[in-house]
Amino acid sequence: MDRNIHELAELRDRTGIFQNRAHAGQILGGLLEPWRRQKPLVLAIPAGGVPVATEVARSLDCPLDLAVVSKITLPWNSEAGFGAVAWDGTAALNEKMLPYLGLSPEQIAAGKQQTYTKVRRRMQLFRGRRPFPELKDKTAILVDDGLASGFTMTVAVQALRRSGSNKIIVAVPTGHLDAVQRLAAQVYALCCTNIRSGCSFAVAAAYLLWRDVTEQDVLALLPEFWDMQ
Repeated sequence: MDRNIHELAELRDRTGIFQNRAHAGQILGGLLEPWRRQKPLVLAIPAGGVPVATEVARSLDCPLDLAVVSKITLPWNSEAGFGAVAWDGTAALNEKMLPYLGLSPEQIAAGKQQTYTKVRRRMQLFRGRRPFPELKDKTAILVDDGLASGFTMTVAVQALRRSGSNKIIVAVPTGHLDAVQRLAAQVYALCCTNIRSGCSFAVAAAYLLWRDVTEQDVLALLPEFWDMQ
């Protein structure tokens, strides 16, 4: 295992270990304790990453903000994506996947445009006129509720680098081994409490209670942290 990958070995390849996203965030916060002294900024990927990240920020007693990024979903499956768009316009397509999908250029263009629109709308809804935080010389902890392919997180990391961040920690409660290793090579550290391998992987399998996180859920969690900055 790479030296910049941090996990809880006793949770390796287990399922059904977190009560919910909040519980997962509490455990993840403990794994991130070594970085408390660096006074990091926790950046949550909405929507599912926000309940996890709020617990991480509470655990580390540090500020929380949002890194709005969204996958470009398939026309016939809103759960699967072939690319991603980040808050600053950074976008990428999964070029390895595209040849197998049979998408027309028009479908690809429409998917990208719809995702740009979604990201802009969420930026306005969640952040309003709040400026994006200054990241130069600051440790940024990028949090989501899990890593499957890791493609969306990769685009988020690219956007953070464009924002000036040079010390990025990716932190997730659960992730597939392949995605964890691939992303770890791109960042300062990767913390994943529950790493799983195998040909079948679902983020939800790590959670006993799993439901969609709504935009209203996100809005309800933010006020506690906006006042910290």
